[in-house]
Amino acid sequence: MVQRTVLTGARVVRPEGVVDDGRVTIEGTRIAATGTRIAATDAHTAATGPAADPASAPGGEVLDLPGCWIVPGFVDLHVHGGGGASFSAGTPEEALTAIRTHRRHGTTTMLASTVTGDLDDLAQQAAALSELVEQGELAGIHFEGPFISPHRCGAHQPSLLRAPDPADVRKLVDAARGTARMMTLAPELPGGLESVRLLADSGVRAAVGHTDSTYEATLEAVEAGATVATHLFNAMPSLLHRAPGPIAALLEDERVTVELINDGTHLHPAALQLAFHRAGADRVAFITDAMGAAGMSDGRYPLGPMEVEVKDGVARISDGPTAGSIAGSTLTLDRAFRRAVTVDGLSVEEAVRALSATPARVLGIADRVGSLEPGKDADLVVLDDGFRLRGVMRRGDWVVRPELG
Repeated sequence: MVQRTVLTGARVVRPEGVVDDGRVTIEGTRIAATGTRIAATDAHTAATGPAADPASAPGGEVLDLPGCWIVPGFVDLHVHGGGGASFSAGTPEEALTAIRTHRRHGTTTMLASTVTGDLDDLAQQAAALSELVEQGELAGIHFEGPFISPHRCGAHQPSLLRAPDPADVRKLVDAARGTARMMTLAPELPGGLESVRLLADSGVRAAVGHTDSTYEATLEAVEAGATVATHLFNAMPSLLHRAPGPIAALLEDERVTVELINDGTHLHPAALQLAFHRAGADRVAFITDAMGAAGMSDGRYPLGPMEVEVKDGVARISDGPTAGSIAGSTLTLDRAFRRAVTVDGLSVEEAVRALSATPARVLGIADRVGSLEPGKDADLVVLDDGFRLRGVMRRGDWVVRPELG
């Protein structure tokens, strides 16, 4: 018998707007219906009428969630680890620890992001992670490096960086066995534009990031097929009035989706507002760029071949030529959502698009996830009236069961 769960009494955020005193009906792993709560006096009519509502059918669980919000499960395009574990470790055990950590914070769909390393090591990591993609635990693999600028390397090991030779790019894509979804590179490097075209032809998103590119060179990359800006503003030249650089080029082109790390450390609120004003929620994807320390306390953690120290929740490279550089984040997407609404002044609908609908579209899976619509996966997040996480459901099963009252 198919499991049925009915969630009622919450504000439900659907693509067409917010439904007050709403209802979401889940059957098995899918959303069966959304709408307004049906009063008890109307139950018989609803059950026997020509358009019977699944919520009125017998059996299953009914959970009343007054004062709460129900939003789609979050989709993270860019995450390196969490819970003390890293995707770069290349083991299923570490990867699953990271996955489960972020699921408990509302991320029901995610890419596994790697960190710059030796090509053979990255190929082995990709092969191991591809098995988790095939099992449905991950939505794909994102290669961040090694094809990035030594002038904007951030938390990547400078000695391991290289120009994006198309043969090397192809090696990593092939190692992922059809599960590569995105690759970050600096298009101004030798082989950059050719590699962007190769990725586009292979169905892999080419992302401009960790780049020292000019405005003009970035436009060339977009024309060649680049469609994502990796953590816009970070690890790229600043926006200047005579040298607008990659930021202006990436913001102004309607074909580009821009990633933003909304943790209060990587971006000033005015920079976030600038991106939203120019690109809009349909072209902004909030990401975590989280490393293994996400969901953990302060301390030292590995990030690929490097070590990171976390103090007051901010991760920085511990040693070497890039010591002191911000090293990813300890962010989780539930915190990014709450900050977007309570600090940045975004509407709930805008936050939902930036955390769910837009990244789902980028990945080409908006027919399955990213919004609360009948037929889609039952991936959802329950938030209280202060936008604090209270529940997470993935494919019809509770990851975090709401405990209210």
